[in-house]
Amino acid sequence: MADDASAHPDILNQAAQGQLKSIVERIERLEIEKAEVAEQIKEVFAEAKGNGFDVKILRKVVRIRKQDRAKRLEEDAILDLYLAAIGEI
Repeated sequence: MADDASAHPDILNQAAQGQLKSIVERIERLEIEKAEVAEQIKEVFAEAKGNGFDVKILRKVVRIRKQDRAKRLEEDAILDLYLAAIGEI
């Protein structure tokens, strides 16, 4: 790849090449960190499962806690309305 940059010096000047390389390297480091965090989350869910917690429900709890409370309550009310309308509750 370095040969490609030197073969086409008119594409990006040296400063832009350095900046681009820096950006790509930062993204690569962040991807590694993201994979490490994902593995840690997986381990926490495994621990929870080992302690008898339902992982599927835990995932829902985490997702719900991310939502705005008012929006969540509105969605719950609409869900209840729809379920009642089709005779499910």
